[in-house]
Amino acid sequence: MTEGLTGTAGDATEAPGPAAAARIRGVALERLPEDLYIPPDALEVLLDAFEGPLDLLLYLIRRQNLDLLDIPVAEITRQYLAYLELLHELRFELAAEYLAMAAWLAEIKSRLLLPRPPCSDEDSEPEDPRAELVRRLQEYERYRRAAEDLDALPRLERDVFAASAALPRHERVREPPHVELGELLGALREVLARAELHASHRVGREPLSIRARMSEILVRVDAVQFTRFTELFHAGEGRLGVVVTFIAVLELVR
Repeated sequence: MTEGLTGTAGDATEAPGPAAAARIRGVALERLPEDLYIPPDALEVLLDAFEGPLDLLLYLIRRQNLDLLDIPVAEITRQYLAYLELLHELRFELAAEYLAMAAWLAEIKSRLLLPRPPCSDEDSEPEDPRAELVRRLQEYERYRRAAEDLDALPRLERDVFAASAALPRHERVREPPHVELGELLGALREVLARAELHASHRVGREPLSIRARMSEILVRVDAVQFTRFTELFHAGEGRLGVVVTFIAVLELVR
């Protein structure tokens, strides 16, 4: 960019000066320092990021519109190794799976160069060394497309946002009704009158007689000759039954 210097009225316009090499905080710098060092890869930007070796292979194949069922292994291997070399030059740490894929591609390439043994069965064809690679690439592509379809669906807090507006709360205050004292007294009399109409049923316990218990003990002893004390009364009689039975036994012993 050139800048013109315009003088005051009556002065001639000067020729544009040389462009500044750089600007530091708005100050033009005409010459760069001689001891300034700029790394050779300082302005290099790696645009393609891959999620794994299969993603990289699929990118190399689709970029050249190659048939996935007829992969030129030699060319793809060359491009794959060139990409790994680029990552190495940029000092990126390579994952082990990238190196394992490079070794596998080299193995497939060498197997394609070797002569294939004759097949004993005329109907069957010799196995293609690329078959397993093609199968894995096809499977990976299916999963990647499914992931892209899922990612394209509307997502909460990204494409769809839930309404956060809260409805105002309207509390209704009910005032107590105005009641006279005479009305309260009348209602109380009516409640008491209704309560007298309902007679409650009370279950009473039959009184325990010592003489009756003595008779029961004599009948039982005559029948079995021997019995336990706990068999002479019922558990439902409680403490009163125990006391009455014990007194009856004492009376019989005396």
